[in-house]
Amino acid sequence: MAIVDLVMPKLGESIMEATILHWSKKPGDHVKVDETVLEIATDKVDSEVPSTAEGIVEELLYRENDVVPVGAVIAKIRSENGVEEQSQIPEAIVSEIQTSPEKEEIKEVPYQPSHIAMPPKTGGARFYSPLVLNIAANEGVSLSDLEKIPGTGNEGRVTKKDILQWIAAKSGGGVTETVAQPQSIPIEEPVGSTVQPVVPEKAEDTPQPEYSGNVEVIEMDRTRRLIAKHMVESQRTSAHVTSFTECDVTSMVLWREKVKAAFEKQEGEKLTFTPLFIEAIIKCIKKYPWLNASVEGDKIIVRKDINISMATALPNGNLIVPVIQEADMLNLTGLAKKVNRLADAARNNRLRPDDTQNGTFTVTNVGTFGSLMGTPIINQPQVAILAIGAIKKRPVVVETKQGDSIAIRHMMYLSLSYDHRIVDGSLGATFLTAVAHEMENFDVNRSF
Repeated sequence: MAIVDLVMPKLGESIMEATILHWSKKPGDHVKVDETVLEIATDKVDSEVPSTAEGIVEELLYRENDVVPVGAVIAKIRSENGVEEQSQIPEAIVSEIQTSPEKEEIKEVPYQPSHIAMPPKTGGARFYSPLVLNIAANEGVSLSDLEKIPGTGNEGRVTKKDILQWIAAKSGGGVTETVAQPQSIPIEEPVGSTVQPVVPEKAEDTPQPEYSGNVEVIEMDRTRRLIAKHMVESQRTSAHVTSFTECDVTSMVLWREKVKAAFEKQEGEKLTFTPLFIEAIIKCIKKYPWLNASVEGDKIIVRKDINISMATALPNGNLIVPVIQEADMLNLTGLAKKVNRLADAARNNRLRPDDTQNGTFTVTNVGTFGSLMGTPIINQPQVAILAIGAIKKRPVVVETKQGDSIAIRHMMYLSLSYDHRIVDGSLGATFLTAVAHEMENFDVNRSF
């Protein structure tokens, strides 16, 4: 029998590590090829890691809540086919892994407070990376405890290694409740002056709030914490402006009603409104490419690929945003199939990490739950998001060659939130009006 290494898979172009949420198998369990061995999470999506061989789980090299680099061996499987198997790890990834999992066992790393920690930036709170904050949240490390951890990173920042060592030392009783002090720098005092030493205040644990009355306190799950963090960061990053318009989608509604049965019979897919909306949006993005951009410092990065992110509600009430890659290269049938596949995968927790990467423009259908309109928050690092409201029948004034008349029409509100740093009101309103015009002038004689 051969031993097969199960490695942390590649999770997307910009993702270099993932957190182990849950082991579905334990040592001694039998596993089949493609059977789920563990569940992992990144800041984008939760996903499952399948087995690459059939056999018996020999060893698990990491624990739940451990943060593991891409390409690292996470488990060993004793193969039953008697053929030596070896998981393929890209050479570039192998070169980045300097130590084996056995050498990274937290219990074997003694905690040694750094004596070269630099103070945080003057006049502001100490900076913590999203990875450090995620580890702190999972391990129950409070903000006051984070302030006590000496940082070995740039400008005294706490690194992943710092916090993992601190957690390991605390669990073993090796952490003293002191705040890391920066090195003192001797300053020559002017003659006749009196310098009063600054005594830092002792960091205290954050007091637990008390709730009065009949309340229920619910701890946020990991996904909800990430959503909350991303939404607040987006508001801090972008200057949000929202424009509104209404749209007569009667032609689109009647055409879909006419062809949806034939479409499902021919293509084996349901035809929803979402691919029709996305098709119109893509045409307008090609006319106004600055809506398909991002901001990096003082630079505007206009994206040539049009990757449409579509906000999708999950059964547990959370939200995820899968991405239709190169949506401008797909026809209506291709868009419909892609929309249905991503929505189904999201609702059944089968999205791959690549399915949530590289979005350039977001669409959210708030009308699905009956809302007429909304003021969506920009999905960073994009610069615009379009919210589509519920389609409602309303009496409206219709202009014809014979004069004005009142008719029952299918009406819908559109709202566009955009980043005012690069998208001014004129461009935002022009783009939104163009989308509405594209939908209103839908060709009822077209084929699908």
